[in-house]
Amino acid sequence: MYSANEIRESFKEFFKSKGHQIVPSAPMVIKDDPTLMFTNAGMNQFKDIILGNVPAKYKRVADSQKCLRVSGKHNDLEEVGLDTYHHTMFEMLGNWSFGDYFKKEAIDWAWEYLVDVLKLNPERLYATVFEGYAPDGLERDNEAAEYWEKHLPKDHIINGNRKDNFWEMGDTGPCGPCSEIHIDLRSDAERAEKDGRELVNESHPQVIEIWNLVFMQYNHKADGSLEPLPAKVIDTGMGFERLCMALQGKTSNYDTDVFQPLLSKIGQLSGKTYGKDNRTDIAMRVIADHVRTISFSIADSQLPSNAKAGYVIRRILRRAVRYAYTFLDQKQAFLYRIVDTLIESMGHAYPELVSQADLIKKVIKEEEESFLRTLETGIKMLEKIIADTKAENKKAISGKEAFVLYDTYGFPLDLTELILKENELEVDVKEFNAEMDKQKQRARNAASIEATDWVTLNEGEEEFVGYDEFSVETTILRYRKVKQKNTEYYQIVLAKTPFYGEMGGQVGDTGVLKCGDEVIEIFDTKRENNLAVHLSKKLPSDVNAIFTAEINVEARKKTAANHSATHLLHEALREVLGTHVEQKGSFVSPNILRFDFSHFQKMTEEEIRKVEHLANLKVREAICLEEHRNMPIAEAKALGAMALFGEKYGEEVRVIKYGSSVELCGGTHVANTGNIGMIKIVSESSIAAGIRRIEAITGEAVEQALYELKDTLDEIGSLLHASNILQAVRKTISENADLKKDAEEMVQERINNITEQLLANGTVENGINIYSLRGIRIPEVVKGVAFQVREKSPENTVFLAATVNEQKPLLTVLVTEDLVKSGLNASNIVREAAKAIKGGGGGQPQFAQAGGKDADSLSAAYQKMLDLVQNK
Repeated sequence: MYSANEIRESFKEFFKSKGHQIVPSAPMVIKDDPTLMFTNAGMNQFKDIILGNVPAKYKRVADSQKCLRVSGKHNDLEEVGLDTYHHTMFEMLGNWSFGDYFKKEAIDWAWEYLVDVLKLNPERLYATVFEGYAPDGLERDNEAAEYWEKHLPKDHIINGNRKDNFWEMGDTGPCGPCSEIHIDLRSDAERAEKDGRELVNESHPQVIEIWNLVFMQYNHKADGSLEPLPAKVIDTGMGFERLCMALQGKTSNYDTDVFQPLLSKIGQLSGKTYGKDNRTDIAMRVIADHVRTISFSIADSQLPSNAKAGYVIRRILRRAVRYAYTFLDQKQAFLYRIVDTLIESMGHAYPELVSQADLIKKVIKEEEESFLRTLETGIKMLEKIIADTKAENKKAISGKEAFVLYDTYGFPLDLTELILKENELEVDVKEFNAEMDKQKQRARNAASIEATDWVTLNEGEEEFVGYDEFSVETTILRYRKVKQKNTEYYQIVLAKTPFYGEMGGQVGDTGVLKCGDEVIEIFDTKRENNLAVHLSKKLPSDVNAIFTAEINVEARKKTAANHSATHLLHEALREVLGTHVEQKGSFVSPNILRFDFSHFQKMTEEEIRKVEHLANLKVREAICLEEHRNMPIAEAKALGAMALFGEKYGEEVRVIKYGSSVELCGGTHVANTGNIGMIKIVSESSIAAGIRRIEAITGEAVEQALYELKDTLDEIGSLLHASNILQAVRKTISENADLKKDAEEMVQERINNITEQLLANGTVENGINIYSLRGIRIPEVVKGVAFQVREKSPENTVFLAATVNEQKPLLTVLVTEDLVKSGLNASNIVREAAKAIKGGGGGQPQFAQAGGKDADSLSAAYQKMLDLVQNK
């Protein structure tokens, strides 16, 4: 029986024998493509070739690509764990042809690999072909069907509709018919009972698609029309986990050696056995799947966070924690303990897991602990909702409340329903779903982009000259109108451009396009499909003219200084903190730089100053830039350049060297470190478990910061009427401490006096001592009196206060322990009475407070508290 690792290698070896270049997997997290957050298909890394933006270095390529489908059009998250074949992270085995072979070879080689090499039973295989679609003028893919007839009987070749058998990159772009290979893994008895062709594409867990052969031959335009592609493309993708299931004789992906080591470890740690209970099994599958996703994401430098891709990863992690918490009784960090098992299984194929092992475990553990605290808070909130619902004699909580729990505290609806069921309550599921739909619509609207087709004026490829020139004569290659969030603008691609498109953490250039007296502002430059796309509010009056493209030189110089400063800071951080420091992200603009790096504790002030000092030494040394363009990556590494995990490098790279600082980088930089002026770190903080962030300024910004500091010190000195500011501040602090002590003594004396008066004038109702406080009082005094009353009268005592301070009403209730045991509850009393002052609050059974908006109704609120005590 083939192991998973053997299957992966056999695929690569087979296509290598067919003349394919075997390339490494691209990172699972995509950094510089605004249309995608994650690699969701094997073709993503070849998108620029397919779109014709860059030439193909190899006509034939094959690989095993790590993919993630949890957002947008391809979203499998909610299915994961519930069935046995959906996953968030999965591997896609694929082979490509860029203008070389087409349908015949793709089909013949797929059959040869599956049947002749892997020895799959051909009687269990089915192929689908595109049946055609009249509205688009598309006929049945008879060509593919004819090639399949060489290998399969006609009743194993099935027509598929446009949804299943016509592949499209998006609403526009390359597309074409596809041919899926399905396998029937049912028992012989089940196969005899029902023909497998009836179950193809019917979501049967044992009749599944394992390979999709896409024949890209059209370009889908914005007006809906299709035009032939100049160079046809073969793009195939085979689900690695499903192939393992078929070859290892299993009926579930989770029964293969891809997942079994993880499930065994989960069982060992939790004391549960996979296969004994459906709910436990679902939880174990969720955790096994999600640990893979989270670990690979962190290894690719995408950490859990509250924004974009980081938010998706945090959601996945929290989903796993919820299942462990609810169904495996894991109330403490648990997932991080599974990571070593994952690395043992997949570390050989993906060495980034081994290199990043400590970081992966540290981040997961801290994220788990943080979310477990949030879960506890959410449970307390739900308990309050349950108490309020029961007090109002209702049988269900609102869907809005359940959605707040879901959205804020990560509570899935099923966990809320589980806890409610234990309390004989329900949730308004219809209202919950309505709130969820509203949120999804908001997200869709925020992300919605409408674009017309590109208007091509000139053929050719864009040339970037911005490393050497700030201004250049150029023409427009193509343009289109874009609408996003009710804002319209134009995207322009130039034949030659000095504008740097946003990439690698560096912001895009701004500037102008000039032709005669006409000046068109370029307000940003983005990188899309490996092109610098210039954004403008309007088009030139003559789009066919010759233009001068000119960047904002001052902004570029400041950005370059900040970018070069990140390199010097990176080297200094590794020297001061250790070689475990690795870049985990950056942001470079004209105004500031941010640099994220791996480190497990807060930097001391001494370490920050040392890093600053070392970086500024390099600035003062005025080191000239050594730039190597198109250097083979092996030579770059030999020179000392460090490749960053999570980045996709080509065979040739650009190297930026300032003395001993050597980095692979495509950004813009100063010609000499002296041009940076000075580097000043302005903040150091944690952004995630095991990840620190420094923010810094350079050059003129440092000068301005020093002026502002001097002005501030001068103003403080003026306010204190002192030339020696430090001495004056110390004196003021000392005097303030004395005054604070005097004030505290005065407050305490006031508390003592009021308490004596209350104790002397209390009333007794039904054997209960009631002490009341009214009028204008500061909250600190009210609370102090309450506790002192309890100290002086520890039994059969209730303290009631209806006070106001700065026009804000406050209700306070204190109940002694013996009365709490007999049924009095301070929290319930104050919550009910607070309605009179249009407020709310709560606390403990012994002590509670509530604020409100209506001070004029304090008397009514006080009377309500008194009634609740008297009618106990």
